[in-house]
Amino acid sequence: MSGPQSPDRFNEEKATYSVRGNETPDLETGMEAIRETLNTLPTRPGVYRMQDSRGDVLYVGKARSLKNRVGSYVQMNRLPHRLLRMVAQTRSMTIVTTGSEAEALLLEAQLIKKFRPAYNVLLRDDKSFPFILLREDHDFPRIQKHRGAQKTKGKYFGPFASAGSVNQTLNALQKLFLLRSCTDSFFNNRSRPCLLYQIKRCSAPCVDRITKEDYAELVEDSRNFLSGKSTEVQQKLGAQMEQASEQLDFEMAALYRDRLKALTFIQGNQAVNAAGLPDADIFALAAKGSTVCIQAFFIRGGQNWGHRSFFPAHTNNVEIGEVLSSFLMQFYDRMPPPKLVLLDRDLPDEGLLAEALGTRADYKVSVSRPQRGDRLKLLKQASRNAEEALDRRLAESSTQAKIMREMVDLLELDTVPDRIEIYDNSHIQGTNMVGGMVVAGPEGFRKSAYRKFNIKNPDTKPGDDFAMMREVLERRFARAQKEDPDREKGEWPDLVLIDGGKGQMSAAKDALAEIGVEDVNMIGVSKGPDRNAGRETFHFMDGRELNLPINSPVLFYLQRLRDEAHRYAIGAHRQKRAKSIGHSSLDDVPGIGPARKRAMLLHFGTARAVKNASLEDLQGAPGVSATVAQKVYDYFHG
Repeated sequence: MSGPQSPDRFNEEKATYSVRGNETPDLETGMEAIRETLNTLPTRPGVYRMQDSRGDVLYVGKARSLKNRVGSYVQMNRLPHRLLRMVAQTRSMTIVTTGSEAEALLLEAQLIKKFRPAYNVLLRDDKSFPFILLREDHDFPRIQKHRGAQKTKGKYFGPFASAGSVNQTLNALQKLFLLRSCTDSFFNNRSRPCLLYQIKRCSAPCVDRITKEDYAELVEDSRNFLSGKSTEVQQKLGAQMEQASEQLDFEMAALYRDRLKALTFIQGNQAVNAAGLPDADIFALAAKGSTVCIQAFFIRGGQNWGHRSFFPAHTNNVEIGEVLSSFLMQFYDRMPPPKLVLLDRDLPDEGLLAEALGTRADYKVSVSRPQRGDRLKLLKQASRNAEEALDRRLAESSTQAKIMREMVDLLELDTVPDRIEIYDNSHIQGTNMVGGMVVAGPEGFRKSAYRKFNIKNPDTKPGDDFAMMREVLERRFARAQKEDPDREKGEWPDLVLIDGGKGQMSAAKDALAEIGVEDVNMIGVSKGPDRNAGRETFHFMDGRELNLPINSPVLFYLQRLRDEAHRYAIGAHRQKRAKSIGHSSLDDVPGIGPARKRAMLLHFGTARAVKNASLEDLQGAPGVSATVAQKVYDYFHG
């Protein structure tokens, strides 16, 4: 028998057959196509697909008895208007038989996500969830954020509701356990500790500031913390602090004290009090009109790992229970469920849902609605969050709010960014090189936060845009690391836009990796062929590319952000160039103020003439003392 994750668990070639009708677009024709299918249907469980005249899937459904379930679609007087429209478009059906109703439920979710039918409830926010990966393929394991297939050897902790939740936890782990977050190549090429060591976020194993045994102990502590054993970690840190204090090693005692403070702060900062609760996902639903919001809380090891709001599509005139059931099956299609799923309402197929999830996970999964105690309190909190998120969504009626929400979906962001930073460089043939940063938020541009960066690195070759971008980002984020390592002041960006393509993105990623920053959401914007506006390509950090329709409001908004950064960088460059044009070699002479500079220029005519003048000529200039004349002469002739 095939396992729950076996690729041939549902063999459509063996279990699928189709019955096609003609293409007349009316209700009676649709009914006839369904009746023809009924003549061949078994009473076994399975999944059916309704297709239109082009073969596009209209609906995917599951059934305990295919014959009985599909037969309900020809009982016209019992069908709601929504299903009558669907039947009127149906011209063929595809049937897949399964071994059980639970298998049918799992296959239904897979096919809904594959075909995105117009009459099924759809989980629109289908991005993969982030995990924390504690790697096990190095003598000094690295801790990092991870999305996608879990192929790397190590321990995975998650899912987290958002990248923000992961970043917050990684930040806490850096404070607590000083584990490295850098890449192996960065680790292998260090000759001195990086910035993270200086701000006490890493133990610097790259330069032997910690032994392999002591680092392994830190790794074990972090694993216990992520597994919910935070009390054990707290007791251990307390004992180590007392021992260090008794041995009069006050520097080490202070280090343990700071780590204890960080742990206590994290425990007190949990938005949801989940102490004592096993691994669980909590779901609550709120609905107004045709809009539905489902709020999810993720509890792992007694800790809140974040929450997220979902707004399923195609929910108009669909029973709430059906919406939630369909959502849950699509939600867990690619993600292992916890052993406990808590819902805010009873579902008619609750037992079947638990069986299907358990089959998929290969362990028992409990689905229930709590009636009392802490679990009920958590569920009520989730319900309040669902109602508030729904009200916010319904209130987003302005054009700007809609554009921002659409941008979140297209760029695969976790939420509407509060701070967007856009970077561009400007120079003329490598002279007067300057970088510009502009800042925008939901309310518009924040001009008080704009910054310009004069390129100072002597190793930067004139006109090297990649090196310029590296220097700008290194300086900006190194300062952010020092001034706001906890990211509490609202000055860390939620999204970074880089004016450039793959090369600029690579330079930007290298710059951030160099200072240990790997969790900034960054997207490159390159111009289209012939540098045409409207044909821009958006480059993601993982190498993917995206092109938006020419008339897309999101494209217009991102173009406006890019153009503002371009305008600001050019303005900063022009200011620097104008200043350099007005710069005189006399400005570099120490102790020469504007008045004496003006007197010498009026007397000699040019700065070159001043430079070539003899000491006697300088002393003879009106308003120039012997001391000043000597300074000027020595500067140019010394």
